[in-house]
Amino acid sequence: MKLRAPALPLITVDPYFSIWSAADRLTDQMPCHWTGKPNTITGTAVIDGTSYRFLGTGDAPAMEQVSVEVEAMSTEVFMEAGNVRLRLFFLTPLLMDDYEHLSRPVSYLMISAESMDGQEHAVSVKLSASEELCLDCKGQMPVTAETSTLPGNIHTAKMGSVKQEVLAKSGDDIRIDWGYFYLSVQGNEANASTCQEDMTWVSAAADVSKTAALFTFAYDDIESMVYFGDRLRSWWNRDGKTIETAICEAYGDFAEMEKACADFSCKLFRDAVKAGGEKYAELLLLAYRQVLAAHKLVLDKEGNLLYVSKECFSNGCAATADVSYPSIPMFLLYNPELVKGMMRPIFRYAEGGVWPFDFAPHDVGQYPLLNGQVYSEGTDPRWQMPVEECGNMLLMMSTVCVVQKDASFAAEHLETLKQWAKYLLDNGADPDNQLCTDDFAGHFAHNCNLSLKAIMGLAGLAEVFRLLKDEKTAGFYRDAAEKMAENWIKTAANGDGSYRLAFDRPGTFSMKYNVVWDKVMGLGIFPKEVLASEFASYRKRINPYGMPLDNRETYTKSDWTVWAATLAQEREDFEEFIAPLWTAYNCTPSRVPMCDWYQTITATQVGFQHRTVQGGLFMKLLEASGRCRVHK
Repeated sequence: MKLRAPALPLITVDPYFSIWSAADRLTDQMPCHWTGKPNTITGTAVIDGTSYRFLGTGDAPAMEQVSVEVEAMSTEVFMEAGNVRLRLFFLTPLLMDDYEHLSRPVSYLMISAESMDGQEHAVSVKLSASEELCLDCKGQMPVTAETSTLPGNIHTAKMGSVKQEVLAKSGDDIRIDWGYFYLSVQGNEANASTCQEDMTWVSAAADVSKTAALFTFAYDDIESMVYFGDRLRSWWNRDGKTIETAICEAYGDFAEMEKACADFSCKLFRDAVKAGGEKYAELLLLAYRQVLAAHKLVLDKEGNLLYVSKECFSNGCAATADVSYPSIPMFLLYNPELVKGMMRPIFRYAEGGVWPFDFAPHDVGQYPLLNGQVYSEGTDPRWQMPVEECGNMLLMMSTVCVVQKDASFAAEHLETLKQWAKYLLDNGADPDNQLCTDDFAGHFAHNCNLSLKAIMGLAGLAEVFRLLKDEKTAGFYRDAAEKMAENWIKTAANGDGSYRLAFDRPGTFSMKYNVVWDKVMGLGIFPKEVLASEFASYRKRINPYGMPLDNRETYTKSDWTVWAATLAQEREDFEEFIAPLWTAYNCTPSRVPMCDWYQTITATQVGFQHRTVQGGLFMKLLEASGRCRVHK
């Protein structure tokens, strides 16, 4: 990979178990949680009696980092010192169609050594992990640690807080302080210690002079989520499987997982290069793990799959509709069932008799406590996002149904979908002064891009009814969308081929990313020349690191950048439009997991990081696949 990742993914499982290196070299800083708070893991190698560092900071000299390669599910780093080359291979097998491995909280690190001078060398390695991995912050409360040996000669060290207040709190910039962290190694040794720098540590060591050593990092959160009063486990331990069993299974299937992940990554890269070029493909490789690691896969009490996102570094909301919506291109490509898992919490809340509005809710709680909307103080009518969330839910539903060629899931929620559609019919053509997902510079009335979301939502719902063989209702929504689109073209036009930020603001501009579904689904609601002229107008608005969201500010969003780029008719135009996005991540001084809100002049982060919305980067690949196209 030529792209210099702003942060390297090391352990990427879920919103609590997510560890990164936010520097050019693994030895420049300590590894950290995605929030930036320390999740200290150190790695040392003793080569012919001399100690070196290969992970984290410390007194020993650092090994020279000579290369880094990021794939969809792995990070490979080569380090050199003392005529020895060390290979570090981090792997988290997040295979979307394999729920066991997608949810299993076990991540690998394979370490091997190779002589650089043809001579034999004695090489041993040691990993040490601090109590920061099982606390919100070090010293928060007492921690206990112990060691044990599992079947298969697996030596493991375990640590966790003494209090174990499971699911006692929610928040955004917080880390887990219940459950237990496990550091394991096969055929070597693991230790627990409480006497280093006033912190509890666990460690594992191995001789890699002749053979590689496989380490695993695991986290047992015991219970994962509160869902309308029910305490839910993750998919992997839904039937009571222990973390010890999961660790043993991980050692048993490492070779299989390594190959499956490599095959997936190779195909992803090849397909993405064909669709949008090498820079585009590299963006997808880096985004893949981040998107998945900001979700948690659980089952509700009825056995329904829930795939719950955390709105990372925004407000910590869970199952947020306008965060799920941008992410769906990746899931429509690889497993649309997970999109259903995103929608189920919203439907449960909206249909449960407590949501007071005729439009869709914004969220279902604050992670990991899902008991009702927390955004805008729950149900304060002044700060809702009615058109935004109704359009989001209709589009998520319609795209899933089209991809699967099956509308049975929609049939379970038809009355709710019709209610939300009615809200769009009544309010979507020319929205009043209400919030939308991009109101960073203030919300306003007559939002042209928000109107596009309403139009696309109604057009998408028409396809749902077409799949249900209800041509009369399908025709009703299709006709409504076409009439709204015809009026939109007239009232949003600037007169130069571009279209406005707001209907009452001539001469303004904004990314019209919501209309991308017209092209990706092949709906034909808007004339091709309208989309072409709007995209052509973007060329003169591009700054060094991308096109701004609209004329009010110079910042942009990564997901919407790719959606806007997908309006391009030629691949060369697409590549030209997203090249500044690649450069922004390559050059940004903001060393965090891919931020999606940044300045197009300086490439610096404005806000947000580690969010699931990076699944939106897969929009061009979704279009190229043809999976979401309507077949009439």
